[in-house]
Amino acid sequence: MKRIGFYPGSFDPVTLGHTDVIARACRLVDRLVIGVGTHDAKQPMFTVAERVAMLESETAPIAKKTGTAIDIVTFGGLAVDAARETGASVIVRGLRDATDFDYEVGMAGMNGAMAPGIETVFLAATPSVAHIAANLVRQIAQMGGDVSPFVSPAIAARLKTKARN
Repeated sequence: MKRIGFYPGSFDPVTLGHTDVIARACRLVDRLVIGVGTHDAKQPMFTVAERVAMLESETAPIAKKTGTAIDIVTFGGLAVDAARETGASVIVRGLRDATDFDYEVGMAGMNGAMAPGIETVFLAATPSVAHIAANLVRQIAQMGGDVSPFVSPAIAARLKTKARN
């Protein structure tokens, strides 16, 4: 039986923290489905199509290196429902700090009650990327700052272009 993981997020933009979690999750599953959330309440910097395109380009080398199939989907409802629809048995969540842990443990409990067959796996952030938060990366870009320590060169270029518009 193939192990399928589901990694949900907004990925606005894709950061080095995200790609760290993706690469590490690929060691645990045979197929990783990355779910791009499309919630109306959020005001993303990038469109859904742009976020999917960024993920496709950023994850292709990871898929090749690890031999893991990586698929990218969009979802607008509950992450646990999207995970179920993709056949995932695991939801992958990255943890940067204790605040993330407190929130994610509650979410895992709720998801477990709704879908007992889907486990949540927490991956502690690699120390070199633990401080990276996409919302802060967006703020830095919008204020003309250097985002290169937090994202790949391709994403930095996209942020620079987007921030000018």
